[in-house]
Amino acid sequence: MLTLVATALLVALSDQAAKAIVVSNIGVGERVSVIGRFVEVWHAQNQGAAFSLFQGGLLLFLVVTVVALGMIGYFHRSLWDRPLPIHAVLGMVLGGTLGNLVDRLRMGYVTDFISVGIGDLRFPTFNIADASITVGISLLLGYLWWTDPGRHRAVA
Repeated sequence: MLTLVATALLVALSDQAAKAIVVSNIGVGERVSVIGRFVEVWHAQNQGAAFSLFQGGLLLFLVVTVVALGMIGYFHRSLWDRPLPIHAVLGMVLGGTLGNLVDRLRMGYVTDFISVGIGDLRFPTFNIADASITVGISLLLGYLWWTDPGRHRAVA
């Protein structure tokens, strides 16, 4: 449990600190080059979900967050005897979920600021919480796939 909580706190606090720095130093819509135009800090206010889908769906996002928190709890409980890194991975997802939840509850939108791409071909702007959720879920799925590959085979 300590690994889960410590990782979640580290992610959520890092996410909130980075967002506070961006909000206090960069105007909405402004871009600051980090590595040329390949990596930019680009202050955006996202009222939607990933890739700016479902704009203005605050109630939907709160329901999805509650479901996500329940799933994290379920996985933590059902994987309690697994190696500590799995609990750190769940902590990444929990911390990212909480980081974006804080934004939605405080402001009604999520502050995004990491922009990666070449020229006008850019990945949607994201934040530390988004990255933690994405990496955490990817690692969790990979772990589940590799530790029980027979479970995922089609039944003839």
